[in-house]
This record gives sequence, structure tokens and C-alpha cells, in this order.
Amino acid sequence: MSFCLVDFFDMESPTKEIEDFENNALKYLQPDQIEKIWLRLRGLRKYKKTSQRLRCLVKQLERGEASVVDLKKNLEYAASVLESVYIEETRRLVDTEDELSDIQSDSVPSEVRDWLAATFTRQMGLMLRRTEEKPRFRSIVHAVQAGIFVERMYRRTSNMVGLSYPPSVITVLKHVDTWTFDVFALNEASGDHALKFIFYELLTRYDLINRFKIPISALVSFVEALEVGYTKHKNPYHNLMHAADVTQTVHFFMLKSGIVHWMTELEIFALIFAAAVHDYEHTGTTNNFHIQTRSDMAIFYNDRAVQENHHVSAAYRLLQDDDEMNILYNLSKDDWRELRALVVEMVLATDMSCHFQQVKAMKNFLQQPEAIDKPKALSLLLHTADISHPAKKWDLHHRWTTSLLEEFFRQGDKESELGLVFSPLCDRKSTMVAQSQIGFIDFIVEPTFTVLTDMTEKIVTPLIDEASRSGLAGFRRSSLNSISPDGKRSSVKSTGSEGSTSLNCSLLTVDFKSFKATWNEEVQQNREKWKTQATKDLEEKAKKEAEEKSKQEEAEGKEGKKEEEEDKDAESSEPTQDKDTTRAAKDAKDTKDTPESTDKDKAVKERDKEKERDKEKDKAREKEKEKEKEVEKEKEKDKEKERATEEDREKGRAAEEEMKPEPAEAARAMKDPVEQKPKEAEGNKDPGGSGGPKPEADSREASNPKPPESHSSTDSSQQAQNDSDDDGQSNRGDSPGSLAAASASAASAASADDAN
Repeated sequence: MSFCLVDFFDMESPTKEIEDFENNALKYLQPDQIEKIWLRLRGLRKYKKTSQRLRCLVKQLERGEASVVDLKKNLEYAASVLESVYIEETRRLVDTEDELSDIQSDSVPSEVRDWLAATFTRQMGLMLRRTEEKPRFRSIVHAVQAGIFVERMYRRTSNMVGLSYPPSVITVLKHVDTWTFDVFALNEASGDHALKFIFYELLTRYDLINRFKIPISALVSFVEALEVGYTKHKNPYHNLMHAADVTQTVHFFMLKSGIVHWMTELEIFALIFAAAVHDYEHTGTTNNFHIQTRSDMAIFYNDRAVQENHHVSAAYRLLQDDDEMNILYNLSKDDWRELRALVVEMVLATDMSCHFQQVKAMKNFLQQPEAIDKPKALSLLLHTADISHPAKKWDLHHRWTTSLLEEFFRQGDKESELGLVFSPLCDRKSTMVAQSQIGFIDFIVEPTFTVLTDMTEKIVTPLIDEASRSGLAGFRRSSLNSISPDGKRSSVKSTGSEGSTSLNCSLLTVDFKSFKATWNEEVQQNREKWKTQATKDLEEKAKKEAEEKSKQEEAEGKEGKKEEEEDKDAESSEPTQDKDTTRAAKDAKDTKDTPESTDKDKAVKERDKEKERDKEKDKAREKEKEKEKEVEKEKEKDKEKERATEEDREKGRAAEEEMKPEPAEAARAMKDPVEQKPKEAEGNKDPGGSGGPKPEADSREASNPKPPESHSSTDSSQQAQNDSDDDGQSNRGDSPGSLAAASASAASAASADDAN
């Protein structure tokens, strides 16, 4: 329900009469008396506000916005009642001196007198008023009852007006009970008001607006103020969409896990309220950043849950500083305290530094036979919703991840400007996104969801068993009034009118396996997609590093050539005496360190050393390769020489066979052995003879020494000659002709040796 302030100034009597009365009644009082009376009047201002609101309703009825004749008459009557009460009570406060007339000023100090007047006095006389214009009450009780009646009537009328829903918002909100709910689509459809519509929708669905008498105008004002706070720092991630997403997620948890049957209406209200405010006025930086930079917030909260403390405190200040947005105004003192205690504990538990402690504590609870502590259970539920996006479908999860990392990178930019060490995942250049999300899923998200599922199963299973034994379906009935054709959502309980439905949550329909499978399937799929992305990232990184290294080497090569050319030119152009001076000046310049260049020079020297080490390693590898090539060449030469030696052996054997004497010649040789001696002598005399003895061959080799590479060939030839001699000796027998064969074999071997 919205009110136009212009209407207030257009109103005629009796609103104008109130203003005239205030001016005239207080005109003749002393300043200190006026101040004290105004302290008491503050408690009565609500009657005036109520009167103004009712008059505004009358104006709206006159315009035809709500054509209810009886309502108009009752509103006019109630407004006149409240105005008369306000005037009567004000006059009684002004006339406090009458009841203190019997107290002598000399016997009572003025401070005590003022205190008595402000605290205990009440004028019992009747006011003079026009009976034809103002109604009379027989007692204060009747006046209070009339005020209560008017308040109820006003709230009922305001709630019936409701919040207008655009058609596109209605379409999106049809999926508010599903795990795949798209909060980005809701924010786009609502014109950046996702939090307002999701908060109002859930309070309506659980019938909390009627249960706790929340004024619609205050509710709308409060949630709009929340949205302003969420956009204060223009965060990519911690904004009103994140708050709306977490609020819808806790609704899904309550509904699908069945834990809503374990909770009271006040606890449901506390959980939805905590989800809506849990990141209010988030700065887009971590608590550790506040601590390291010694921010005002960190100093104020003593480095303990810095932002979480601020979220709760700032949200409650909204309620306390302005009654027009105080949605907790009609809660009893006990309900207010219980709700605040739950909200504070739940929001403080969203501090990520408490994660492992929180999960461990819940695991211990699950192992105990005692009942689970309710605030701890609700805190884990909110914390799980806060980190739930990796368990949503890939499109939503990937979009949330991109937004969150951009927020981290902005913090890293600030840390770089301040000279601080980068916080984890805050360096734009080195953060590995895929690997970080895989670790987040494996070590944080999946274990937390597992504990939450076990917790809800332990809590809800006894409730299901009890409902089965009692034969009841275990319904929790909450008002869920459908959106009317004109796009307005009513928060008044359905009376069976056309188009109304109810949200019936049966315990017997709770399926723990389905609840677990819902998030588990998405977690597994998202993990596999991140693993695929991680592999691609590593390949691209390796390729990029290789390209950068090659470019760097090319640049270094060009620089080296350039420096060499410059040195040569300098040496050729400078006189000899100037060379030493120039070199000394260059060395002095290189060794000179200034405060600004020391770090850079060290880095350059380190790079140069690394480059030199790399070059030395490359040279060592090249030398090893050259040695291997030389060894291969030697092996090839040895093989060729062995083949040549084998061929010579074959030739020697063939020559030996040809030179064997015929039997007749052998007989002649036996008869005339003397004739053989001159031939042998000639062979000894002839240096080029084929049958020269071994000493002459040695002398020839001594006179013409060969390079070391031919030693193996020479040794092979010599071995072949020795083998031939052995063969000659073995075949020699008693025949003198065998000596000639041996000589021929030796000669052929010697000729082969010379050829090699």
C-alpha cells in the first residue's frame, strides 16, 4: 500500500485542526516544559500517523480505486476517533500542573517535581469538546479497542491491495519450487528487483505476512532498501541476485527435504529473513582484505567475522531507524528476541573461515543419539545455500563462477595497487579457474551437501514414521494464494475463492534419494566439465609458454648480434688507449646500483645467468651428438676394413691354389733343390717382389708411416699374413714346394696391405 504525501497537505479538518491545536496549546509554555511534553508526545504520534493513513484511504475510495461504501464510513469514523484521542491526551499532558498544585515548590526540588509530572500525573477532568463532532468513550478500554479495530482494518485493507506482479515475473515464479530456478531470468523480468519479488513471494507462500502482521508498505520499503544496499558497491557476485538466489535455495531445501515440518513459523521467517540480508552492503572484498588494510569495519568488529557482523547490524539498523520499514514492528518481545538470535547466529555462520568447524560439529551431532541443535541445523542449511551454485545446472554455475572470479580479480587489482601479496584466486594472470573449481567442489561443496542430506534425513525420518503410525499425511498447510489476473498477489488466506490454491507439503511425499540425486547429478556433471576445461587450459598454457620462449630466444639472439656489431664498431673506431677507459666505464656503469634499479638489475642478471646456463647445456648436448657421430663413423670404417680384409683373404687362398706345383714339377724340385735357392734369393733382393720377407715389409712401413686411422687395417693385413703362414706351415709337410706356396701367400698379403 503506497501513500501520496501530497494528499496530506490537501486534507481539511480535522487534520488541520490537529495542527492548529498543537500550535495554540504549546504556545504559552516554557521551552523546558515543551521539551518534556514532546518526549511524552512521541509515544502518541502513532495515533496521528494512523489518522493520516486512514484519511489517505478515504481519498483513494473517493477516486474510485476501491469502491466499498461501508469501508468508507468505518474509516471516517475511525479517523475521527483517533484524532479525538490524540487531542485529549495532548491536553492532559499540557495541564499537568493542576495535579501538582498541592506540592509546595519549597519542599520538593524542581528536578523531582519535573520527574513526578512527567511520570505519574494524569488529568482526570473531562475535556471540553463538541459532542456533535467528536464521539465519547465510556473508558480508556473502549478507546484502545477502537484503535485495535482500526489497525486491523487498515492492515487488512493494505494487504488486500498487495504487490503488483508483471506478467513476465509471474511466468518465472512458476518455477520457484524447482532446483533449476533461474534467478537471472527473474531479475531481468522484474527490472533488477529479483530480491523484492522472491522475498515477498516466499513470505506470502508461508503465510508469514498474516501470521506476524507485517504491513505491506513496510515490507516493500524494507526490501527496496535492502536492494539499494546490495548495489552500493556494484559487486559482480555479492549483489541482490545472489541474495535472491540464496533465499530461493533455502526455500527449496525446506520444501523438498521435508525439514519445514520440523520448523516453527518463526524459524521459517528467521531463515528467509537471514537469507535475504546475509550479504547486505557487502564490499566485494574478503574479511582478510579488511583486516590487512585495517579498514574501519575491521577495527569496529575487532577482526572477527567482519562483514558478517556488518550485514546483520546494518539490516537491523534499517528496521530500527525507520518505523515505515520495520517489518518486525508487531512481533512480541519474545518472538523478536528469538528471531534476532536465530538471524544473528545464521548470518555469522556464513563466514567461510568457520566452514570446517561447522561441518565437523554437525558430523559429531549426527553420531550422537541426542536431537540436533536447531540453530546449528538452520545455520548449516543457510551456509549450504550460500555455496550451492556448483550444484546447479552448468549454465547457472558457470555464470556465477565468472562473476565471483571477476570480484576476486578486482580485489587482486586493489592488492596490487596497495603493494599487498595477492590473496588466493585474486591474481588475474596466474589463477587457474578450472582447477580452483574442481578443488572447491571436491573439498567444500560436495562434503557439505552430503552432511546436509544426512542431517535432514536424521531429522525428518522420525517425523515421517510418526505420521505413518498416526495415519496422518503429515501436512503442513501454508497459504499460497494464486496471482490474480490483474497481477496482484494477495497475502490474505484463501477463502476458497476462484483461482486460489494452497501449498500442501506432505511428509509422506518426501524422497531423500531424489533430494540427494537432484544436486549430486549436477555436481558430477560440472566436475567433469571443469576437468575437460582444465586439460585444455594446460595444453594452451604449454603452447603459449613455448611460443613466448621462442620469441624471447629470437629477441635475445638479435640483441646479442646487435651488441657484437656495436662492440666491433667501437673497437675499430676508438683508439687503443680509449678502449680500456671505455671498458672500465662500462663495467663501472654495470656494477653501479641505484635504489630504483637494484631489483630490476638483479632480475636481469638472473635471467642472463639462466640464459648462459641454457646455452652451455645446448653446447654440451651438441658436443655429445658430435662424439656419437664420430663413433658411428669409426664403426663404419672398421666394418669396411673388415670386409676388405676378408676379400684379401679370399684372394690369397685363390692365389695359393693357383701356385701349387704339378706333380711332375714337384718331382723335379725334389731332384734339384739347389735351383730353387737362387729364385728365393732374387725374391729377397727385389724390394717390390711379391715374395719379400717380413723384415723388408716392416722396413717399408717404417719408412712410410701411416696415420692412426689405418692401424686397424694394417693389423688385419698382418693377421691375414700370419694366418697364411700358418696355413703354409700346416700344409708344408716334407715337400719343398710348400715353401713356394707360403711365399706366394705372403706376397699377396703384402700387396693387399700396400693397396690399403
